[in-house]
Amino acid sequence: MVYKMLITIIALSSYLVSGAQTVKSKSASNNPGSIPVVGYTKNLSDSALLDLVQKQTFRYFWDFAHPVSGLARERSNTTWEYGWETTTTGGTGFGIMAMIVAVERGWITRDTAVGQLRKMLRFLRRADSYHGAYPHWLHGETGKTIPFSPKDDGGDLVETSYLFQGLLCAREYFNKNTQGENQIRNWITWLWNDIEWTWYTRGGLSMLFWHWSPDNGWSMNNEIRGWNECLITYVLAAAAPKYSISAEVYHRGWANSSQFKNQREYYGIKLPLGPDYGGPLFFSHYTFLGIDPRGLKDRYADYWEQNLNHTLINREHCIRNPKKFKGYGAVCWGLTASDNHRGYGAHSPNEDLGVISPTAALSSFPYTPEFSMAALKHFFNDHGDKIWSEYGFVDAFNETEGWYAQSHLAIDQGPIIVMIENYRSGLLWKLFMNIPEVQNGLKKIGFTAPNIK
Repeated sequence: MVYKMLITIIALSSYLVSGAQTVKSKSASNNPGSIPVVGYTKNLSDSALLDLVQKQTFRYFWDFAHPVSGLARERSNTTWEYGWETTTTGGTGFGIMAMIVAVERGWITRDTAVGQLRKMLRFLRRADSYHGAYPHWLHGETGKTIPFSPKDDGGDLVETSYLFQGLLCAREYFNKNTQGENQIRNWITWLWNDIEWTWYTRGGLSMLFWHWSPDNGWSMNNEIRGWNECLITYVLAAAAPKYSISAEVYHRGWANSSQFKNQREYYGIKLPLGPDYGGPLFFSHYTFLGIDPRGLKDRYADYWEQNLNHTLINREHCIRNPKKFKGYGAVCWGLTASDNHRGYGAHSPNEDLGVISPTAALSSFPYTPEFSMAALKHFFNDHGDKIWSEYGFVDAFNETEGWYAQSHLAIDQGPIIVMIENYRSGLLWKLFMNIPEVQNGLKKIGFTAPNIK
């Protein structure tokens, strides 16, 4: 995970600091059913504000869906080396979950969503994949791999798991006996069955590996070990109807790491798992868009306690503000991976540049609803003239540097919509946890929870 994040930072920083150009919505996919823009208006009720943030953030996935593939574009800006054709597989999975929210809340019709999903699935059936796993980036028109880094030019098992977290939720949600919805379910199942999770054990080793490509093989050598954002990868690998991993791979691979168990206190708050101070907050978001952490336990941790305490440590760090950054406090908190004034970074208490990323606090709504609502009101009421846009909040800001992003990233926008919805209705948690294969996978590797039957 650390190596992958370093590659991400190097790849993104090099062009972001060179001057990215924001792409306006006139270049978007012209999806049917336009979603109106709501400007910066103070003093909304809590419910109205949540409605607005979810709906306007969803506009990112609607306007920035690629017109040919329907997949989510990586971000809302481009540079000379980062084209408009670049779509993200993991961000698309988050966008599919957001699309389910959009149907449920009436922002788009069910039939419109079905049409969009059919477009996406037709494309994915023809796109490059590697033993069933998709690359991090796909060319939105041709379906060919766009290398994420010089050797990252093949299958990316973690991004694939984010994509299928979304697709499996869609298979569960679109359950009507119609031609379109039957087709969606069949296509998702075929793609899901084709992922060769066991291939990514590199010949039967007791762990999963992040990457493989026909040109570079296993040369990236990136073992997927915890604690980080990749628990969903092991759960889906154990859950797969074909090519599933054994429980031993989970226990000897994922849970066998120097940064897995922690059990120390930070700011007086115990952290069961993970690196010192917990790392960036997306560790508690990406896997748990679908996996319900309420009452979820295995031999290593109570995952509600893990995610709650991780969030509280992150917030407490911003309150204590040891580096004295401008603006930090009880209502202005949240450190995670995002754009910054230098380019891009995986922000955390140990990697603190003074950058607040709205997705961090807003995607933590299920864990800290009172604190997240206070942050939301602060972001909107006190900074809305600088950070509120036609696609929700911009990616990040740094008051010390007087810097406010102009960009939006799919992997930051999606969790805002989905985790607010999980806080409000539990919709995506209910869908994902009801999938028979997911139930079997969780039980196989030793999880218990009230909703694991």
